[in-house]
Amino acid sequence: MGEGEEIHVAEDERVNISLKDLSKKLEDFAKARDWEKYHSPRNLLLAMVGEVGELSEIFQWRGEVDKGLPNWEESDKEHLGEELSDVLLYLIRLADICGIDLGDAASKKIVKNAIKYPPKPKLSF
Repeated sequence: MGEGEEIHVAEDERVNISLKDLSKKLEDFAKARDWEKYHSPRNLLLAMVGEVGELSEIFQWRGEVDKGLPNWEESDKEHLGEELSDVLLYLIRLADICGIDLGDAASKKIVKNAIKYPPKPKLSF
């Protein structure tokens, strides 16, 4: 999850990998490096916040950007993808260490939000 670190996945897995699969890969990655002792909820949260800062830097002086980033260089988009991935991977690892099923929690949150913020009724004339 640091610079130069990779978790190798097969090409077809990149498109269809689940949160549970990513969680397992992250667990294996940490175990192989004996990093589990450092993966406390606090440490993972602070690491994720650091990555959010790096993500924020990408947008810091660009002003508003168009959806799809049509005016961005491919290298900038690749960098953005890397920083988004760092945030996602720390979030998944944090949820796993805290015993939270992130997919289930997110699904439940979407349902709660749908109830809390119902769609506006469409006016018909």
